[in-house]
Amino acid sequence: MDTGVISDPKAILDEVTSQISEVILGKQIPIQLALACLLARGHLLIEDIPGVGKTTLAHALASTLGLQFSRIQFTSDLLPADILGISVYEQASGSFAFHPGPIFAQVVLADEVNRATPKTQSALLESMEELQVTVEGETRKLPDPFFVIATQNPTYQIGTFPLPESQLDRFLMRIHLGYPDTQAERALLAGQDRRRMLPNLSSVLNPAQLAQLQTRLEKIHVSAALLDYVQALLIYSRQAADFAMGLSPRAGLALLRAARAWAMLEGRDHILPDDIQIVLPSVVNHRLRSATDSETGSTENLSRLLLEVPIP
Repeated sequence: MDTGVISDPKAILDEVTSQISEVILGKQIPIQLALACLLARGHLLIEDIPGVGKTTLAHALASTLGLQFSRIQFTSDLLPADILGISVYEQASGSFAFHPGPIFAQVVLADEVNRATPKTQSALLESMEELQVTVEGETRKLPDPFFVIATQNPTYQIGTFPLPESQLDRFLMRIHLGYPDTQAERALLAGQDRRRMLPNLSSVLNPAQLAQLQTRLEKIHVSAALLDYVQALLIYSRQAADFAMGLSPRAGLALLRAARAWAMLEGRDHILPDDIQIVLPSVVNHRLRSATDSETGSTENLSRLLLEVPIP
């Protein structure tokens, strides 16, 4: 693995996508969306039924990006201290020593995050937003980079606690994997266990190179016309009767960051309307709530949002 300056971002990102696609079969678009989320310094929520590869995708992303990985299995009896860490009295030194929890990793997999109680879920809030945690009155910085990849079971399943809006808004994207197509599923059934492939994955990037890409991403050009387009999408969501509440300015910033990341994946130094339209469902579907029911933005409403707002 080369640790120097990246001269061709698209080539190395294609290599990242290709390696992960060898483990997660038939899901190139979700893989690219997940990678775009991390390039944009965002946290990722993967919502789907058990057994479609959510946890495996998180492992594969961390291994391929060369990042330290930690997994937290969320359960109804999990406590905030189990995530953040705790100070323990050590008799030999006669003082308390802090024992960091699993949150102190570059990639933290919060597995089945909605099976924990709201109190425990809230322990993630400060870390996701401020990149630090406060334990027993002392603030401690988290590693850099720091990503949370949370998996979530559908809320209709028994034993789940729906994430509040304040927590959902901390995730840059929410994606779904879904069932594989027929060809991909046949390859899964005929091949080896995908989990056993994870230790064999090589690091295509390292943290320094990832930081290079993230810095370069911020320089991707956004025209005034596309800023008008994003603002028009925000305004429409606030005025349309389809939604109980419109998109916030933070949602607009998230949409631009994700679109910049998608443009980088495509090898461009500027955003096109297509970039915004591709990432928009994953960025806003957990931030919009339908006016007719309690579910977050439906596919039909999101499609109407894209159709009603003219492309510049």
